[in-house]
Amino acid sequence: MNAQPFFELWVYLAATPLAGLTITLVAYAVGWWSYARTGMHPLANPVLIAVVLIVGVLAATGTSYQTYFDGAQFVHFLLGPAVVGLAVPLVREWSSVRRLAIPIAGALVAGSTVALVSVVAIAQGLGASAATVHSLVPKSVTAPIAMGIAEKIGGLPALAAVFAVTTGIIGAAFGKFVLDACRIRDWRARGFALGLAAHGIGTARAFQVNADAGAFAGLAFALHGLLAAILLPLGYLLLQAPPQ
Repeated sequence: MNAQPFFELWVYLAATPLAGLTITLVAYAVGWWSYARTGMHPLANPVLIAVVLIVGVLAATGTSYQTYFDGAQFVHFLLGPAVVGLAVPLVREWSSVRRLAIPIAGALVAGSTVALVSVVAIAQGLGASAATVHSLVPKSVTAPIAMGIAEKIGGLPALAAVFAVTTGIIGAAFGKFVLDACRIRDWRARGFALGLAAHGIGTARAFQVNADAGAFAGLAFALHGLLAAILLPLGYLLLQAPPQ
């Protein structure tokens, strides 16, 4: 097979912002194909496969992250409309959400607290630096919000993004097994847990298995992001304030 046409195509793409966009779309297409071939097994998460492929291509070609992101930012831009689109299935479940307002509020507070306290305790127990701990604090919030929070509380935005994406992938891959082990059968509860712990990636997984789970995952994803964006920087400022 003659590889010359592919080499020439890569040379052309590498000189334009299209390289990052092309790598992203092809990597995810391969990841989704693999995911579908396994019957949508959670361990074959398409995001995980795409990340591995993208990292491999960038390392093999010596392409810098900035060069890659110049093209990939077009996909990044679509994250905003995609998040807003999560409101559509939520509206369809609004009557259920209103009836379950108190349990939802309790689950949100409990889940957010456990996510925060557990990661801080583990990181400090392992001797992590203050910057690393502060970057880990918003790990269960979607990457763009996590980066903003980390910047406000003394963390590293880039590291926070890595932790957030990693958390989402792990939650989407292993959430099913944890929920099954806990004998949680209600799709609404399963979805809410995935959305709260694994943000957008977990929400995508929830939508793939059940519409009710997806709607409640989207709710948890949005509420947790809003709660964390307000309370974490505020809490940090209060802790840093000198005693009166």
